[in-house]
Amino acid sequence: MPTLTSAIAASASALNAERTRVEVAVSNIANADSTRGPNGQPYRRRDVMLQPDEQSAFDSTLGGAVGVRVASVVEDRAPFQQRYEPSHPDADENGYVSLPNVDPNTEMVDMIGASRAYQANLAAISIIRDMLQKALDLGR
Repeated sequence: MPTLTSAIAASASALNAERTRVEVAVSNIANADSTRGPNGQPYRRRDVMLQPDEQSAFDSTLGGAVGVRVASVVEDRAPFQQRYEPSHPDADENGYVSLPNVDPNTEMVDMIGASRAYQANLAAISIIRDMLQKALDLGR
């Protein structure tokens, strides 16, 4: 039988997942111009992979809320952007610089989506808390 606490747990797990999505988007934006990392290559865009939370599988069998968790943070294998800039210290012998495969506009859209999902889950937790409080008030 689904419970309100399982709904709160599902929303809380989504808060953690959305926080991770925002952190990864911020990292991508911060490194959008990094032409050389620790491995000598330009920064590669990172993306968050989510999956259902296995701990609440029992609740899902009963029709309850299922949480989400971060399965992994993966690198985007899209090719690097090339820009002709022969004076750049990382330019190749033809004068082209490899730039990260990060599109700041895409990252901003991802970050806005994650923040909206975060707000929606906060609102869900608040509504459930208010419902529990009203149920307790009825019992008095």
